[in-house]
Amino acid sequence: MRLMPLMSSALVLAMSGTSFAQEWTEFSSRDDRFTISFPGQPTVTETTWTSQYGAILPARIYSGTEGSGRYSVTVVDYNPVERLLSERSRTLPALDLAIHAYGLGYWKTDVRSAVVYAMSKFLERDGKITNVMSNFADLVAGMQLQFVSSADQSRTFTSIYMHANRLILAEATVPRGYPPPLIFQQSLGWLDENGARIRYQFMNYNEPDAPRPPNPGR
Repeated sequence: MRLMPLMSSALVLAMSGTSFAQEWTEFSSRDDRFTISFPGQPTVTETTWTSQYGAILPARIYSGTEGSGRYSVTVVDYNPVERLLSERSRTLPALDLAIHAYGLGYWKTDVRSAVVYAMSKFLERDGKITNVMSNFADLVAGMQLQFVSSADQSRTFTSIYMHANRLILAEATVPRGYPPPLIFQQSLGWLDENGARIRYQFMNYNEPDAPRPPNPGR
């Protein structure tokens, strides 16, 4: 499933000009286990992300520009969330009895709701969400949305996924009237702990209780 109809690479190159062929590369991050077509070598910024239930999580932003377009991939590591929220829950006067479903401090709920929570952050921006849909990238389940800025009518195309307990937001912002950034959107893929490309055979959902498969499948 894709947000926009597929287009031939030749047509996309023709619309983007020669700079695309000269500057765009397939970028991979073994640390954050993703790969994507990016305009040159991205700038990497260390930051943090506050989860829905208040955990402060480590994050990285990979960013770059091409012409008038801005591109970024934000990766939030949710692996510490169980420890952080469980430790905090022990300071409270009482524990929720349904800890098996929600996790101490609601850490399981925090993981399960990460994609929807990230999508909801766009409601705080000055503009309008014009499209939201369920989607998947290489059989990893997630969401896509389109956002129009009130300030300059630029369009932001965002893909949001959870994979290997990492929240991934791939955002591309282009001026009004520009074609959608199809190659950026459709090139997102996944890597295993050794940096090899993963191609799942079945839909992959980042469920905190699910046992991890011995071989993801390529």
